[in-house]
Amino acid sequence: MKHLLTALTALALSSSLLAQDKVSAGSLDFTLPSAAWKSVPSASPMRAATLQITVEGVEKPLEAVFFYFGAGQGGDTNANVQRWLGQFESPPVSKTEELEAGGQKITLVTATGTFMDGPMMGAKTPKADYSLLGSIVPGPDAPIFIKLTGPKDAIAKITEDFKKLSLSPFAAK
Repeated sequence: MKHLLTALTALALSSSLLAQDKVSAGSLDFTLPSAAWKSVPSASPMRAATLQITVEGVEKPLEAVFFYFGAGQGGDTNANVQRWLGQFESPPVSKTEELEAGGQKITLVTATGTFMDGPMMGAKTPKADYSLLGSIVPGPDAPIFIKLTGPKDAIAKITEDFKKLSLSPFAAK
């Protein structure tokens, strides 16, 4: 009986650890790319999910925020890309690319410059040498938007992991 309880406890712990390797937004499950990426409670009802990412050499964890606005909501890809680029003090150095996984096209935006940090309708703080990574992931009824900002050197270290995260709902199982 003792061995059965030990086995059941181990199974329950491994199941809870596996559950922490994913986060859901819309109706898609995203696989966290490494142990440095942790799901945390979202600070706003506007957020579908929030991840904190520990990056070597960076004092505070970075945050990747997932937004899902509901069926038919959220706007088109170009409008969202332009909105993200408009969050910089002047036009940033940017690149927009399409990634593909499982027959789905994911739009990835990378931008670097002076990011104007702050609430949508409020005072902004300029953050020089910042980068934004954003992805627009097609969902069954509306896109899921993932946005991550931080010091450009820190963002450069986790860009490949961000791409993996963005592609993960459609990656071969």
